[in-house]
Amino acid sequence: MYELSNDEFSIVISSKGAELQSIVGKHTGVEYMWSGNPAFWGKKSPVLFPIVGGLKNNRYTFKGKEYSMSRHGFARDRVFTISKQTEDSVTFSLKSDEETKAVYPFDFIFSINYQLIDNKLIVSYQIENIGEESMFCSVGAHPAFAVPLIPDTNFEDYYLAFEQKEHAPIWPLSNEGLLLNDPIIFFHQEDKIVLRKDLFYGDALVFKSLQSKAISILSTEHKHGITVRYENFPFMGIWSAKDADFVCIEPWCGIADAADSNGELITKEGILQLSPKTMMNKQWTLEVF
Repeated sequence: MYELSNDEFSIVISSKGAELQSIVGKHTGVEYMWSGNPAFWGKKSPVLFPIVGGLKNNRYTFKGKEYSMSRHGFARDRVFTISKQTEDSVTFSLKSDEETKAVYPFDFIFSINYQLIDNKLIVSYQIENIGEESMFCSVGAHPAFAVPLIPDTNFEDYYLAFEQKEHAPIWPLSNEGLLLNDPIIFFHQEDKIVLRKDLFYGDALVFKSLQSKAISILSTEHKHGITVRYENFPFMGIWSAKDADFVCIEPWCGIADAADSNGELITKEGILQLSPKTMMNKQWTLEVF
């Protein structure tokens, strides 16, 4: 475990998956992260790479060869090394090896940087293609925030506040976690979702066309909460395990396969193409209060 702190808050990160484990406010003592209770969901903030969501039959094809990969990819289960650290930031890196190439035939360095600035945590993903051919990948965040945040409040005392009024549908998922073809109307020029446990009984709320670039978890009972700000993440998942006391706000560059997917990696919806010897960066920010 690695701890990073400033005058406002402290965070703890595990080398396994470079996964955020804890965010505690220095002045409030509030723990903003989900506890990770395995009775509901044993993770806290897995990083999704090199795919987001599930593959049809857990398989994909590249250059005529079939590969198998589990939902959200392998990075969340690999041990990262610390490649750089300063007083207010730390970078974890994962490099391709024989194990990754057995399921994903590309040479890469995937780095995750956590930086504290005042009451903000900036999370940056850097994907470097160190190979000789184009690389196809996705990346996404999956942080789970404690709801309720404060004792003596309930899940239903909280709501999601969107930066803009939305008129976006959600895309339902099959029992196998694949996107179905017909979206469902969800927003009607609204900027709020009042939280209820049954919202997530049918799996995640998956959006492809949100206008907002920030989503907050707020309460009617107190002033504490979080705001997730994101740019250049075209997809958004909002999820909780059934009857669990958390909500995930998940900016995604990538999305689950459609139920009628042909399995070809290069035509997968949301897939990013990275030329040889180049890199890309994606970033999201968490504000706590």
